Amino acid sequence: MNGVTHISATVPPTTPSTVWQSRGRHTGPTAPDVLRKNLQARKDAETLEDFKELTDVGTPEGELAFEARWQVDEEVTVRARLTLAEWSGRGQEWTLTAEAERPWDLRWPSPAAMFWPWESDALWGHETVTGERYLDVNPLPADDKDLRRTLRNALRDTWTVHLVVHEAMTPDERGRRSLVPLLPPGLQHRVVEHRAAPHQLRTLNWALKESGVEVPRGGALVLPGSPAPADYDAADFSVRTVFLDGTHPTELLDAVQRFAALPRPLPEGADTALTALREQWQLLTLEEELARERGLVAMYKEALEAMTQSRDLYREAAEHAHEALAAYREAAAEVGEPRPAPARRAGSPFQQLGRTLERFKESTKGLRPVPAASAAAPAEPAEPGGALPDGEDGGSGASTR
Repeated sequence: MNGVTHISATVPPTTPSTVWQSRGRHTGPTAPDVLRKNLQARKDAETLEDFKELTDVGTPEGELAFEARWQVDEEVTVRARLTLAEWSGRGQEWTLTAEAERPWDLRWPSPAAMFWPWESDALWGHETVTGERYLDVNPLPADDKDLRRTLRNALRDTWTVHLVVHEAMTPDERGRRSLVPLLPPGLQHRVVEHRAAPHQLRTLNWALKESGVEVPRGGALVLPGSPAPADYDAADFSVRTVFLDGTHPTELLDAVQRFAALPRPLPEGADTALTALREQWQLLTLEEELARERGLVAMYKEALEAMTQSRDLYREAAEHAHEALAAYREAAAEVGEPRPAPARRAGSPFQQLGRTLERFKESTKGLRPVPAASAAAPAEPAEPGGALPDGEDGGSGASTR
């Protein structure tokens, strides 16, 4: 790779082939109303099967979520979820995640176009990091400092593919049209086109120097992003010449599509959005609702069986504890030990059994057989002076007759 460095402490998960993701800004105050109106219109036209607005399920406070479902190729279902969050500037930021039942085909309609209406001055079509517009030409700023800031932001964006085109000469009306609408629909809201004026080439490549890439004079380059895909090589994704005269830019469009097809890590925050789509999905068909209920019944049945088994094991352990206690009491009675008074029940049967066996161990220490030689009782000692206790004669052995 031409000077592009990969630095990563951990390897993030790769975007699944079935998933389409994008995000942007709606710079006006009426984003929810625009979504409701457009989604309802598409449902009435049967472009969408259905949609649903979520206000209190799986959304952080202050956010809205919209779910929509439609079919492509007449049999492949696509489920998509768009969230609206407050943006630090004026308007709201949207995040859109869609997943199909098979790997995504770029010829399918853009999910963004299913949620949002498109007009030439649409307020929703602004990319989040740079603020530039989708499906439009975005001239690089005339000020060198602003130009460097724009490119720096474009390089660190992990959600969007950024394309830089250098104008070898000032184009005519046809050359000033964006090249992005010539891409397949599935890429049109994931690619931002930046244009450099003829005199900006040196400043442009100076700003890109740290990334180890450069734009050919009169050509174009797909920026690597940060981190760059593992298989990125600037030579493979740069085009030497782009004719801005209405000619179909086949080589450039091919470079963008090949870059978009590279395995790429999930963008920052995209894993959360994908998890919400998969695990908090609410827009169910009747068949899906029945399947979910059957799944819940099966889960509750398994939980009940586990609880019943645990109860039986607990009862069996308690019975063994009582049997051990009864055996101890019988053994204590046989050796003449006083029967212990019933103790106050405390703790589980396992704790009671442990305490009982400990007492049994201590008490049986004194139950070993006593040697026969020491079994006879010792003689009582004589009183002082050799006298025996009263009533006994301790003479010398003579008897009086």
